[in-house]
Amino acid sequence: MDIPINLWMWLLAALPIIVLLILMAGRQWGANKAAPLGLFLALLTAYFFYRADLSLIGFEVLKGFWSSFAVLLVVWPAILLYEVVSEAKAFVVFRNGLKKVTSNELIQVIAIGWVFTSFLQGITGFGVPVAVGAPLLLGLGVKPLYAVVIPLLGHAWANTFGTLAVAWDALVLQTGIGNDQTLLLQSALWAGIFLWIFNLMTGFAISYLYGGKTGLRKGFVAVLIISTIHGGGQLFLTQINRTLAAFVPASIALIVIFLLSRTKRYGNKWRLEESPVMNRDVNTVGEDEYPENMSVHQAFFPYYVLTAITLVILLVGPIHDFLARWQIGFSFPETETGYGFLNPAHDLFSPISPLTHAGVFLIVASIIGFVFYRVNGWVSTNNGVDIWKRSWNKTIPSAIAVIGFVVMSRIMGGTGQTLVLAEGIAANLGQIYVVFAPLVGLLGSFMTSSNMASNILFGDFQLTTAQILSIESAPILGAQTAGGSIGNTLSPGNIILGTTTAGIIGKEGIILKKILPIAVTAAIIIGAILFFAIILF
Repeated sequence: MDIPINLWMWLLAALPIIVLLILMAGRQWGANKAAPLGLFLALLTAYFFYRADLSLIGFEVLKGFWSSFAVLLVVWPAILLYEVVSEAKAFVVFRNGLKKVTSNELIQVIAIGWVFTSFLQGITGFGVPVAVGAPLLLGLGVKPLYAVVIPLLGHAWANTFGTLAVAWDALVLQTGIGNDQTLLLQSALWAGIFLWIFNLMTGFAISYLYGGKTGLRKGFVAVLIISTIHGGGQLFLTQINRTLAAFVPASIALIVIFLLSRTKRYGNKWRLEESPVMNRDVNTVGEDEYPENMSVHQAFFPYYVLTAITLVILLVGPIHDFLARWQIGFSFPETETGYGFLNPAHDLFSPISPLTHAGVFLIVASIIGFVFYRVNGWVSTNNGVDIWKRSWNKTIPSAIAVIGFVVMSRIMGGTGQTLVLAEGIAANLGQIYVVFAPLVGLLGSFMTSSNMASNILFGDFQLTTAQILSIESAPILGAQTAGGSIGNTLSPGNIILGTTTAGIIGKEGIILKKILPIAVTAAIIIGAILFFAIILF
């Protein structure tokens, strides 16, 4: 590869990302407006400066459209499930029921926004925790903006080893560390340590968002206990069974949070009236109207179905292996830029297994949920038509943004722009690069909306950089995937899922502005810890 690594080429590669950050975080543009512009800049840079011919760009665009379909296969069903539950007024029932289980409002928010979304990330991933968590928080009376911010923060720690460790497996395959058991276990250990730190930070961040210093004091004990289960449990299991390293602790925490709600500290009624997170005007007459013969478990029935389907299909080996045999994908030829940057051929690019895909689980849960509600008289067949129309109408703006972001990332990755960004940083920083290693993983997730893709994109680069700088590889690889998990809080795809199900499409820039300082701070803290651990000591 002969791409010149200089300031000019680096700035050109960074331009689409810089413009996106300015427009979304600075000017508060919606994702569906900013994404096409970012894509246009990436196209111009690829053709005029990175020597990519039209055939290469065309193939990368097609790859981007296919990858976008995989994301949208979650977006629309997630909206559909939300509309089904909302039409039956089940969110109101669930909100009232959760308030009876625990009258501590902060614990209610933590239970849904951190603990339950982590559980969903452990088994499904693909943005489902945000898509499901946002409307549930709305039902508790959380303002729409924070109903998206909180699950974005709450689920991300489980991203590496969640979804049965698909992101971790991608890192292992990309770097080849599976051939060295010692390096494999050490890398997993470091990832577990960094993710525990991030998990603890998100728990405190949610408490702080709810009530500042008062929220921190009130939630302190609960956060420590849950984080010990989440982070400590995951760290322990990274050395035993990485496939279940996130799922098992997240499941245990789901039980513990309800036990905590019965303790003396959290069992009494408590809420902060001036909490900036809560909408105190939520109890309007319209929202108080709900089926009085509907129980909390009946209201939550579609989510029980979703959980059951996911657990059975993903955890029962024979069933999963049988259903996963059917894969859909497309072949792509090898392509090369004028600078010699090579994209390998694919017999089956990014294949989708429809019967084991989270989107299909959501569709089935939506259909079963609708039938259940209709049998009980809480929705009608006519409601079904309205639900279908609303779901499609809400998906269209999301689709524009998702396609724009994903195609942009494919063009940047397929023409060498992404690699130039990372190599430029490493070449100029030397061993100080260690501090920024998590930011590389974060950048990958922000660009691709996937920790798995970030690990594929930058995993080998991080390993090579560590070897060039003569530093330990394991902590660098751990920082890469931990940074990728942090980056999922900024993932445009996840943000769009949240704004769509929360009904605030177009507010993606405001949400990015809220989360960006938290995510970058978390990545830098982990980078600083990494630097002190392996460079100074």
